[in-house]
Amino acid sequence: MTRSVQALAYARPSSLESSQVGPSLGLETSGGLTPRGAEAHPRFFAGFLSDPRTAARGLLAVADVAAARYYQRTLPASLDPVVTGNGDRLRFESFSGCCGVYARLDVLQEGLDGRETGHGTTNVDVNPPLREALSRVTTDDPLHLRVGPEEMAVTTLDGPVVEKKVPLPDRWLRGFAEAQVASAGFDLRAELTAAQAVAFLRSLPRSPSSGRAAQGARWVLASGRSLRPTTRPVPGAVCLPGPERLVALQRVLRDATALRVYGPVADGAATASAWEVVLPGMRLTLTLSPDSSRGFSGEGGVLEALATDDAAADAELVSVLLAWEPRIEPASLAEQSGLGVERVRAALTRLGTAGRVGYDLADAAYFHRELPYDADRAERHNPRLVAARRLVGEGAVSLDGARATVASGDRRYQVRESGSAFTCTCQWWADYRGRRGPCKHALAVRMVRRGATVAGGAR
Repeated sequence: MTRSVQALAYARPSSLESSQVGPSLGLETSGGLTPRGAEAHPRFFAGFLSDPRTAARGLLAVADVAAARYYQRTLPASLDPVVTGNGDRLRFESFSGCCGVYARLDVLQEGLDGRETGHGTTNVDVNPPLREALSRVTTDDPLHLRVGPEEMAVTTLDGPVVEKKVPLPDRWLRGFAEAQVASAGFDLRAELTAAQAVAFLRSLPRSPSSGRAAQGARWVLASGRSLRPTTRPVPGAVCLPGPERLVALQRVLRDATALRVYGPVADGAATASAWEVVLPGMRLTLTLSPDSSRGFSGEGGVLEALATDDAAADAELVSVLLAWEPRIEPASLAEQSGLGVERVRAALTRLGTAGRVGYDLADAAYFHRELPYDADRAERHNPRLVAARRLVGEGAVSLDGARATVASGDRRYQVRESGSAFTCTCQWWADYRGRRGPCKHALAVRMVRRGATVAGGAR
């Protein structure tokens, strides 16, 4: 498995301490990007939380996912959450070690005592003593929040005193980005009241049966203002793969005001879905991969957006127009860039694969953030994309009208185009029939048809 090492450096450990203004939660930041460029310890917020107890539990839920593996649980996993300041809100994101669960806590302006936040993205230190301290926040007494170093210390830091080095597999990077692009295809399927949300979530198992992920997909269907299980993906049903993976939501049920469920149109196959708990001034969202044993990294829904030079150029143009907006408006970007709205949407999809934008289901819009990792590395090392470029570079694709032949090893595969879809005679297509993106042969054919060049030559 290809992996890199993520080095996180903090000026000091994050902590919850007493101060002149009362309890103060100091979240220390590592290196990240801001409108001023790269900063070692960016500062995004200093003010009070409107609902300290709920915020503490929401942060713990995000940290739970960062430290979890819902599949192959014996392997260790932990990566500090990512925080983005979008001017009117703070977003805390994490991704599970098994690459199958994405979590985000949005602390909105009304949850931040009406104060503005800075702009940028970085990691925040969440250590075991801080987790223990957050778990003891049980009242709504005023709680001061600081994200980044104390103002008077910004220019006097002698250097990092807390360092963490975490192995970061490429599939983790691809999955983190792929979850955003998958979410962009979801619609709201159900909304439950607080009481119904609590009843439903508390009815779910907290651990997989027999000590491993449950086999097969589960489905739920909106029935009035509640959800009921169904044995098959009838119209309107939402896939609930590995229901035990929603356990992190249990932390905030006491303060929930609603539960929103998002997913794509059911087509008979297991799909990803998103579960959003609405809180006072906040939203906590978990997005689940289609299967507990299958992470987001292999879904392949973004491969075509990575395959052409035109899309790369459009994405580069659009990226320079982004300014950590909490809600990206494609029409405005189209006007600024001179591109059509559809080309802007395609560019945002590509930027999503590189971790440069996320997707907010409640707003039905992308938001700007820059993952503090080399997310482009995941694109460069995507196995199907690399294999497709190699096939193109070797001249393995022969076009014949709507058909094409791809020579791979000692075999010949037949690829047929029908509208915007492709079929192939390979085993990948037989297994997934396009549900996990194009196979390498169809991807190579599409690259040739669009006149794509092979970046860097044959590999």
